[in-house]
Amino acid sequence: MPKTDKHLLIVESPAKIKTLSKFLGKDYKILSTFGHIKDLPPKKLGVEFNEKTGKIKLDYTPLKDKAKTIKEIVSAAKQTGDVFLASDPDREGEIISWHVKQEVEKVVDKSKIYRITFNEITKPAVTKAIENKGKVDVLKVNAQQARRVLDRWVGYEVSPILWRKLQKGLSAGRVQSVALLVICNREEEILNFKPEEYWSIHGTFNKNKASLIAELVKINNKAFKLTNKEQSEKTVADLKKQNYSVTDIQVKKRIKKPVAPFMTSSLQQASFNQLHFSVKKTMDIAQKLYEGLPLSESHPEALITYMRTDSLRLSETALNDGRGFIKENFGNKYLSKTANVYEKSKSQDAHEAIRPINVNVTPEIANRYLPKDAAKLYGLIWKRFVASQMTPAEYQQRQVNIEGGKYLFRITGSTLIFDGFLKVYLVEDEDDKKTVIIPKEITKSTILNLKVVDPKQHFTQPPPRYTEGSLVKELEKQDVGRPSTYQTILSTIQKRDYTTVDKKKFMPTELGMTVNKMLTANLSDIINVKFTAKMEEDLDKIASGDVKRDDVLVKFYKKFKKDLKTFAGAETGREPVLTKLKCPKCGKPLAIRFGKAGRFLGCTEFPICEFTANFKEKEDGSLEILKPEKPMVSDIKCPNCGKKLIQKMGRFGPFLACPGYPECKYIHQEKLKTKCPECGGEIVKRKSARGTFWGCSNYPKCKFAIFGEVIEKPCPKCKTPYLLITKDKDGKVTYKCNNKECNYSEEVKESAES
Repeated sequence: MPKTDKHLLIVESPAKIKTLSKFLGKDYKILSTFGHIKDLPPKKLGVEFNEKTGKIKLDYTPLKDKAKTIKEIVSAAKQTGDVFLASDPDREGEIISWHVKQEVEKVVDKSKIYRITFNEITKPAVTKAIENKGKVDVLKVNAQQARRVLDRWVGYEVSPILWRKLQKGLSAGRVQSVALLVICNREEEILNFKPEEYWSIHGTFNKNKASLIAELVKINNKAFKLTNKEQSEKTVADLKKQNYSVTDIQVKKRIKKPVAPFMTSSLQQASFNQLHFSVKKTMDIAQKLYEGLPLSESHPEALITYMRTDSLRLSETALNDGRGFIKENFGNKYLSKTANVYEKSKSQDAHEAIRPINVNVTPEIANRYLPKDAAKLYGLIWKRFVASQMTPAEYQQRQVNIEGGKYLFRITGSTLIFDGFLKVYLVEDEDDKKTVIIPKEITKSTILNLKVVDPKQHFTQPPPRYTEGSLVKELEKQDVGRPSTYQTILSTIQKRDYTTVDKKKFMPTELGMTVNKMLTANLSDIINVKFTAKMEEDLDKIASGDVKRDDVLVKFYKKFKKDLKTFAGAETGREPVLTKLKCPKCGKPLAIRFGKAGRFLGCTEFPICEFTANFKEKEDGSLEILKPEKPMVSDIKCPNCGKKLIQKMGRFGPFLACPGYPECKYIHQEKLKTKCPECGGEIVKRKSARGTFWGCSNYPKCKFAIFGEVIEKPCPKCKTPYLLITKDKDGKVTYKCNNKECNYSEEVKESAES
């Protein structure tokens, strides 16, 4: 096939194609990988470790449904002069390019395959990337592979032990399990927290008509603690005997510095706190803003830089544009004298902070053209970026000391005198909200009357449960995970039923607490915050070339294998979790047990006492026994004993059975009028882990089966006595013949099916 003069550019997301096509023109053919094209195999480990040589071999296979994508890319590469691999500028993007390169170099000279990266989808950025084309960064690929192998080892080696000990479907993860540990540790703090009583005292002082309310802060020039009502009443009585005067008035200027532009974690936190967006929603919208959304034109336009970054750096172009905008729209008094530079320790600094590509696209413009939530997130990013280059806000801070005998009262507050960066991006703290106005009549040495003494009882509060925002902040603080992983971590611990979210706060379930206790007891060297943080550092060192991939992996695996052997050899029974609830039948403690249908409460005296019940977890973490619901009674009578059948719940969902069990064991099965074409038996409805199907009642002697729903309507073409019912994603219903030699099908209205 003859080659064309076109260049082939391969990106991750198809959403970028429209934006890139707008300025790259007809000389470039742009294709998408739709994410990863290869990975470790789904049904086996895919990691071969040779203990003699210390070498690790990875077995990559094409992902499901990606064969067509790979074929299309390879076919297009044959016809082009050169290939530009333009997947995202992070480790995941690097290995996508590496995998594409492996396929493309089968038909294209290696010297014609280039790796390019850009932080923003604009013509200058992409043109510059093409001019500075390079090769796939093998060190970055090694770092991604190391993370994938570590996660695969923990997931594939630990999860089966959890299945055996607890229940199927559970999973462990090198990072997800540490996030669960953080949540469980906080829950333990809350459960073990003992409130302590303390009292505060405020006094209202006046001079003629002027008055001030101040808090008692020191006794005998020392901090104090009143722990009960008696101490408080004694202090109040003594306070009333004293004479008071103003001993000091301080008025100082305080500045609040502008905030740094966003990186991934701070964007997720601010979006959660200010816009009430989940981490997933934030990242989904940010992805669209990065790839391009239409403004006034029909063509999409990239609006922000890459949204997965732990860097606070801004390019010279961005600084110049941002500072120019501030000067023109707000004036010199709002522009910082020199560019504000922000740094973060342990930053990979692969690309810039998250910022608007064009500062002239203001939030007002975004509100006019973008979807509502996209406009909100863009506005937050724009404001944070512009504010980062503005002047500090200035406050006048006032402090008044009032003394009487051994007692010192104080009132402190601030008044905003110049808004600075707050003109664009509002940041408040409690001190900023306290405004103190000192009446003219009150000056230093003024004698004051204590008009009212107000004692108040308080109790110390336990630490709060984590929200999505505060959990991301904690994981970042502990160096657990990276910008690209936070979203996956939060979704996995919920999907596995390890945590629930109540009033936007994470609570571990009993299952989550059980899994956490089991993992930390048996794999404490791996499931801990310090180890996970150290491993993140090692991954960064692999990417920078300071350490070798296999050296890190071998060191990990030797210790992991030893701990795993101990864990696997420990008691393998499904371990019940003791609760504080008492059995309503015999009074003995109840325990959470694990069965095929999930978790349930069972008496610890089993089999002497056979009490079982379902339960629910209340907001405070305690358990409540659920009363069994009355079974739904059907109109169908049992053919054996005549009783009306009731609905029961089984492993694969609801079914009808005789209420006379165990004397009568009849279970109702739906059946077709049509007989089995192979043996003449009944065709009955069956259920399995894969779903519902129709099968011969003489199974396993006869293995005839029909997969899917059917209608007993003969095929007009071949007279097969039933037709299959199919429904596509748009809701279109079609009847198709099950006979492979007959191609009959008919499209029907949904009402026809019913």
